Amino acid sequence: MHTPDKIAPVSRESLPLVLCVDDEQRVLDGLAAHLRRNYTILTANSAQAALQLMKEQGPPSVIVSDMRMPGMDGAALLKRVKQLYPETTRVLLTGDPGRDTATSAVNEGQIFRFLTKPCLPEQLRGAIEAALGHHRLMVAERILLQETLIGCIKALVDVLAMTNPVAFGRATRVKRLCMELSVALGQKTFWQLEAAAMLSQIGFVSLPVELVEKLYYGQRLTPEERVLAEGAPQVAQNLLSRIPRLEMVIEILEASHRPNTDQPEGAARLGAGILRLVLEYDAQIAQGQSPESAIQHLRAGRDADQTKLLNALEALVCEGEADSVVSELSVGRVRPGMVFMDDLHTPVGTLLVPKGFEVTEAFLERMQNFGPSILEGKVRMRVAAKSSVVHT
Repeated sequence: MHTPDKIAPVSRESLPLVLCVDDEQRVLDGLAAHLRRNYTILTANSAQAALQLMKEQGPPSVIVSDMRMPGMDGAALLKRVKQLYPETTRVLLTGDPGRDTATSAVNEGQIFRFLTKPCLPEQLRGAIEAALGHHRLMVAERILLQETLIGCIKALVDVLAMTNPVAFGRATRVKRLCMELSVALGQKTFWQLEAAAMLSQIGFVSLPVELVEKLYYGQRLTPEERVLAEGAPQVAQNLLSRIPRLEMVIEILEASHRPNTDQPEGAARLGAGILRLVLEYDAQIAQGQSPESAIQHLRAGRDADQTKLLNALEALVCEGEADSVVSELSVGRVRPGMVFMDDLHTPVGTLLVPKGFEVTEAFLERMQNFGPSILEGKVRMRVAAKSSVVHT
């Protein structure tokens, strides 16, 4: 007798995550009953409960929200979700199909579907399937954009580091610390911050190298030099505004130069706060401060959110100090991941590498053009404590 092949049950963890929000429990129960077979369903009976749930468990693929709820309504909730979790596709359910309601929802929350109650189960499932398809496209586009764009920016920064080592050596250093701080704060895939950090020095391409060095070392500027330096952020904005899909990157860069009281919402706010703090910290280190004294210098005048960031940065810096050692070795023996602890100059005094620069594969290729007197010279490098370094 033939026994039918057994079908392995679908893991609940593999099903798409859908969050349903409504202030009426019977509506939530009905939505869950219709949808739980094909999706992993989370429910919340208010906008605030939904935001807290997403903060604790991560963003869903799709959120389905009622329009009229006490406190924050559906349009305001979906607007907030767009700011915090832009890849979550937003669907609105409402018993009031009026024009004003629809206009508010579309304009404020930029919803994907607008459904009216009562909604047939087939119509609801069809809308969610379309929303999931939209979510998958957004994720795929983000991954493609992230990998392509970040790769191009890294190549650009490596090339510019050859002509302006101070500015673009700093960019690699700032990027590394920004991303370590981002991960420490639970943001593991913040590619917009990574791009913003690498591009944070792009405006300096318009400045003479000598002026960039004066800025880097905190030296006094002439009035004319100050005017040039203050125009660098606008140069960066003009360059980057021509590139599509960089809206949040540009927002982070712009906000990092603005007062803390004039900041965007959502992920851009966090990115700008991280970038601004790391740039301030890096400026202190470049001017000869120790990590400990730099952190203490930055504590003055910080609000609660900034103090939280600073505490995370301090823990990160202390951990990095504990997990690394400083060794002296010849320039020709440096390896990727090592960090210069001193400036490296040519015999005639031209700056080749600023202190704090992290060695990359591109730098090793460029290093082959250095003369024997430079390659054989000694330099202090910070290396991971686990690394085996020959002092030669």
